Amino acid sequence: MLHSDTELAALLRQVKTIAILGAKDKPGQPVDRVGRHLIEAGYTVIPVHPKRATVWGLAAYPTLADAPGPIDLVDVFRAADACPAHAREALSLAPRPRCFWMQSGITSLEAQTILQGSGVAVIEDLCLMVEHARLLQGGLA
Repeated sequence: MLHSDTELAALLRQVKTIAILGAKDKPGQPVDRVGRHLIEAGYTVIPVHPKRATVWGLAAYPTLADAPGPIDLVDVFRAADACPAHAREALSLAPRPRCFWMQSGITSLEAQTILQGSGVAVIEDLCLMVEHARLLQGGLA
């Protein structure tokens, strides 16, 4: 797991494409605010949702495997019990993402264990939007 602000800032500078699991553009929902922030920040955002065709005016995909092109970071807006399956799904991608990021309030020891030693960084219980704003739009840019 990444722990230092310097490591997180470096990761966020390297990332270009972010897949958001559980993406939905329902106003007032945290996933909507985070997705819009990441798009405005210049990231290529790939919404992943099994039932939605579009989110934020972008094509949505039912699974990570269906998403086009390489994914640098998987941002998880799903319940903790869904994280192990998504961690396995992330490991099956080629190339593998740099990071598996579980949003605020989401932790999964099982997902951490699955990804351990894979080269995929694991972040949990942090908001990607908050950390991006704090590290790249504020302090360590």
